[in-house]
Amino acid sequence: MRHLSRLRTQALAVTFALSAAALMPSGSATAADSYQWAALGDSYTAGGFVGDPQPALGDASRDGCDRTTNAYPDVVDRELAKFPPGKPVHLTNVSCGNATIADIANEKQTPISPVQPPAGGWPAVDSQIQRAHLGEDTDVVTVGIGGNSLPFGDILLKCVELGTAGNSCRDYYTNPPEGVESMQDRLARVQDEYIEMLAKVHQAAPHAKVITVGYPAVLPEDSSDCKRFDFTKLGPVTHADIDWLRGSVLEQLNNTIQRVSGFFGDRYVDVYSSSIGHDACQPEHTKWVEGICGNAEDYWPASLPGTLLNCALLSKRVTLVHPNAAGYANTAAHVERAIRIALLER
Repeated sequence: MRHLSRLRTQALAVTFALSAAALMPSGSATAADSYQWAALGDSYTAGGFVGDPQPALGDASRDGCDRTTNAYPDVVDRELAKFPPGKPVHLTNVSCGNATIADIANEKQTPISPVQPPAGGWPAVDSQIQRAHLGEDTDVVTVGIGGNSLPFGDILLKCVELGTAGNSCRDYYTNPPEGVESMQDRLARVQDEYIEMLAKVHQAAPHAKVITVGYPAVLPEDSSDCKRFDFTKLGPVTHADIDWLRGSVLEQLNNTIQRVSGFFGDRYVDVYSSSIGHDACQPEHTKWVEGICGNAEDYWPASLPGTLLNCALLSKRVTLVHPNAAGYANTAAHVERAIRIALLER
């Protein structure tokens, strides 16, 4: 209740602050020849290893963010081009793999793409709000962010490490050692960061409809679907820890995103419900999320630097529980619907 009360207080303060911006004239937003859509987010938005790199390999404008042509922003963009909602929609996609909530509005991000990095590594990129040039003419903003602020990937790898020895990562994060943040504290921090981020998105694009996108069901309802030590699924993570990751981490993260979105009056896109039964532990032609090792385009690496993980031994690539093309197609269908509804409401 303490966190909910704090959320209400902060959200109400932001509402009062934004009400003044809402009274400002809309300028040329309604007179534009096309709708302006900005896609912000992390690797679950960018795509990583599905489809062709965007920009293409060898293009001087590549920034290390691993956007791809089969991730949901590009899939939706193609559908909107085929069937425009009254007038064309122009997409500006600045999503970036490994992005955190802070990278949306507050901080520069140093991308970590393993695909053809330049000598010395990728240069830092500006916050996504800056790169998307959000402004009074922005009509729609989609935001898919939050997992890296826990960070879910590090938690999963810790579960792999502890599970190898038969130990519990649930216990590790519920009663953590000194210097390690508990899961409850992580979720409370993510809530506060999400509030601040959405406030800044609204301030940057005062006339835009903001749509937040949750995470799919990457973990099974029945943890026994995950054969232990099968790295095309979740490897050595114990069944008890899989249940904990699903119920106390992933579902709670989605609940946090939905709750904060509701306080701002923003539309939340639930892709979790429709993806149940298509998690990383299902058969290859059923899963919408690849396991720790999985199928990916040829340009994607098969080993993870700094670890012993080598998916080439399984004729797979390092996918670390991310959506495949079928997963992005499902997300795209829900996001497209939300965008069309948002534009009708303008």
